[in-house]
Amino acid sequence: MSFFLAKVLAALDEGGARPLFVQDGVTTYHQARDRLRRLHGGLGGLGGTEATVAVDLRNRPETVLVQLAALLRGATALLVPASAPTRDRLAAASGATVVTDRPHDWPAGDVRTLDDLDGAPEPLNPPDTVRLLFPTGGTTGTPKLIRHSGIYDGMAAIFTPSPDGPGRTLLVAPMTHMTGNATVLGALLRLDTVVVHDGFDAAAVLEAIQTHRIDTLSLTPPRLAAVLDHPKRPETDLTSVRSLSLGAAPLPPHRLAQALDVFGPVVGQGYGLTEAPMIASVSAAELIDRPERLGSVGRIVPGMEARITDGEVEVRGLSMMDGYLGGPDVGAGWLRTGDLGRFDDEGYLYLLDRADDVVVVGEHGTKVPTTVVEHALETHPAVRSAAVFGLATGEGRQLHAVVVAAGAVTGDDLKAHARAAFGQEHYVPAAVDFVDALPLTDVGKVDKRALVQLVTAP
Repeated sequence: MSFFLAKVLAALDEGGARPLFVQDGVTTYHQARDRLRRLHGGLGGLGGTEATVAVDLRNRPETVLVQLAALLRGATALLVPASAPTRDRLAAASGATVVTDRPHDWPAGDVRTLDDLDGAPEPLNPPDTVRLLFPTGGTTGTPKLIRHSGIYDGMAAIFTPSPDGPGRTLLVAPMTHMTGNATVLGALLRLDTVVVHDGFDAAAVLEAIQTHRIDTLSLTPPRLAAVLDHPKRPETDLTSVRSLSLGAAPLPPHRLAQALDVFGPVVGQGYGLTEAPMIASVSAAELIDRPERLGSVGRIVPGMEARITDGEVEVRGLSMMDGYLGGPDVGAGWLRTGDLGRFDDEGYLYLLDRADDVVVVGEHGTKVPTTVVEHALETHPAVRSAAVFGLATGEGRQLHAVVVAAGAVTGDDLKAHARAAFGQEHYVPAAVDFVDALPLTDVGKVDKRALVQLVTAP
């Protein structure tokens, strides 16, 4: 039997009447175990290595239980991102049995709802290996599917119950995204309680931390900013938090400093991809009294290697994907991350930008990392958040900024601020627009595609 599945089943047995999920009521470990057995029974006839079960569900206890039920059948579990366009979801899940809470979005094929899977429990015959697929975030054509297996045994080895007793984890990331999936499964393996949110709301996060005495949570930089800036934050008791991890996008150094001030020395940052979920990390202890490290995503974790080739970060090691579906195994090969970065003399990695987001401006073709410009704009006291991207104009590509203001400020003020910060005109946005809020994806990253459509709409 798969080591991962063995540990999951043991945790569900051992947890007993302890709460596993809190969402519109409480689901205990044994209730989750019984629901898992019924879902497993409802998937009868779908077992075997040829079967694929696509999980297209919002955040709820059954989302991860359907995933586990499919894995216990020996099937491959395909986790469909909640925010993926319909076209991409249909393409990714072609030929799979789809379990969904939005069946109207799936006009053909073997489509089932949770009610369809409420079957009688059957004997378990778990496979020796689990197989999962995660779609990439591609924007054109059929998205690539990322094959994972070994990292789940790694989770089972890493996540064990704390000697201090059960913890309380807040989940806001989608369970069908790698970050949310690892969060909920890690909590289960630790015998913790997971407070499940379906979507992000800063006020709800603050209320959950105080009401449920949350000790562990993970946020993206835009969501952290929303929590830090919320008017209820100063009056919220945050002392229960023992681990706040940040990732998914580069974090402005001043926001990390603010988080350390507000939450205390419990804030860390990680760097990973769906293809390689854990690449680097930095802890609060490494940041205290070392302000120059606030812009770093940390050192490369044990079992992984990284190098810079032509400015781009390449990685290999234990947390790597098996490969892309239909492609060769990655093995010991290097993976191009698409992230531009550099190492300092102590081995700390600093990310500059996504290679695709670098804008080439000016007659000499200066390459401008948009993340660097965003972080500079966000140091202005009247700026809450900013997004910068390139737009094609009659004079070539130029920087365009979209800003959420926290006070009185003009576009000319921000251009002057960027000019003073960099001393180079190439880094100064040609235009600045103001909005009430930056659009985010379901995962919590700034949706720059939506912003481009916004500023270019007739």
